[in-house]
Amino acid sequence: MRTIRASEIGAFLYCQRSWWYQRKGYPSGNQAELTSGSRLHYRHGRQVMYMGCLRVLAYGLILGALLILAVYLTNQLL
Repeated sequence: MRTIRASEIGAFLYCQRSWWYQRKGYPSGNQAELTSGSRLHYRHGRQVMYMGCLRVLAYGLILGALLILAVYLTNQLL
């Protein structure tokens, strides 16, 4: 028995003929658009990863600043 993926169900619900062509192995007629979309998704994924790294760095800097402030204030009180 063949496993059916959620993306395959989505393709079937969107266009049954397109799904049938995919099952039979016919190449898509819009290869340029598919390639362009893949590049767009790749760039977007890289940007999301970059922003996640910047967020971690920002939290680390805030934590470091709070730690330095705590040490400074502790030294002022002693």
